Amino acid sequence: MTDTKHSWVEIPEGSDFTMYNFPFGIAQYQEHAYVVSRLGDQIIILAHLNKTSCFEGLGLSDDVLISRSLNDFIALGKGITVPVRERMISYFGTASNDQSSECLVPANEVSMLLPVEIKDYTDFYSSRQHATNIGTMFRDPANALLPNWLHLPVGYHGRASSIVVSGTDIHRPKGQQKPADAPPVFGSSKLLDFELEMGFIVGKATELGDSVDVNKAEDYIFGLALFNDWSARDIQKWEYVPLGPFLGKNFASTLSPWIITLEALEPFRIPSPMQEPEVLDYLKSSNTNMHYDIELYVDIETPNGDVNTISTSNFQYMYWSMCQQLAHHTVNGCNINVGDLYASGTISGNEPGSYGSMLELSWRGTKPLKMKDGTERKFIQDEDTLCLRGKCEKGNIRLGFGDCKGKLLPAK
Repeated sequence: MTDTKHSWVEIPEGSDFTMYNFPFGIAQYQEHAYVVSRLGDQIIILAHLNKTSCFEGLGLSDDVLISRSLNDFIALGKGITVPVRERMISYFGTASNDQSSECLVPANEVSMLLPVEIKDYTDFYSSRQHATNIGTMFRDPANALLPNWLHLPVGYHGRASSIVVSGTDIHRPKGQQKPADAPPVFGSSKLLDFELEMGFIVGKATELGDSVDVNKAEDYIFGLALFNDWSARDIQKWEYVPLGPFLGKNFASTLSPWIITLEALEPFRIPSPMQEPEVLDYLKSSNTNMHYDIELYVDIETPNGDVNTISTSNFQYMYWSMCQQLAHHTVNGCNINVGDLYASGTISGNEPGSYGSMLELSWRGTKPLKMKDGTERKFIQDEDTLCLRGKCEKGNIRLGFGDCKGKLLPAK
């Protein structure tokens, strides 16, 4: 596919980082960490670009642009961050600016860091097919969804300290497990899983006692990133009653380094699903296009280097939208902060090949997945590398999310 927006920066065919994207992240380059964007295989260092006339009049300072997190940049508000992106689109599309290549660094010369300082993290459970699959496995299939599921976006507060950036190795966790008809035992998880999720980053704070209106929620959402909520199913199964996930979830989650703005995703809006029964008023939106068409892929790279695509899904399969999630999260007056992370919950489509976890793909291990090297997977094995990918395409418009990758190592 040819990108119809041209740049003096070379953009490889099939790149996630086209002229339609310009995501934001944090890169370590030499002795400093910088707020950056990306175009093709080039990292754009905004502090260096700020020395040109590109951001003239926006009041950007080195204090904001030379930083180990995007928080201060995001906190400037969309009145600043949106023009920053728009001006980069113009700047890198204008041939007369090609003399300013000193703001560009090859992507292989930087280390991408966790893009935001995450103080609070909430994980939702908002894919109807995923919830139905889990309910079918562990409860009566005729009553797979719990009574509250169609009335509110179910969620729980997770652990922010163990969220790591893509490329970070993960150790198999330990904890209690309950064998059938036997006392609990302690040991390494035997049922290590991934969860295919999208995360959104809060870009605007509220005061304690305030609520976010569902129709204004997008004002509070800076952008989206890929998210893998690693899960130890055997630990989780034993511990989750009555209060929910704990050690089965909090050992690690992986976030991709690039935050894709809502403005970049605007062409990929799609209609939201019909919700029956009718939701309560605070969850009703006047915007019927609150969902996004984002193609999602899950790969397992086996120790011999073979890459196996095990799931092809889409963000459109969510039942509850991000706006509804944020409105529900704050309806009781819970305050939010810039940099807070909200994860969608596992994204599963209607077909087995679109499920967003090994628990579903292998159906509790009863249908192992065959790898190219002849081995099988019921769950993730040590030395496997799990990679999430996402892209959007519409006509000649294309953008992607980069990789969300982590290698599973043996327990310490």
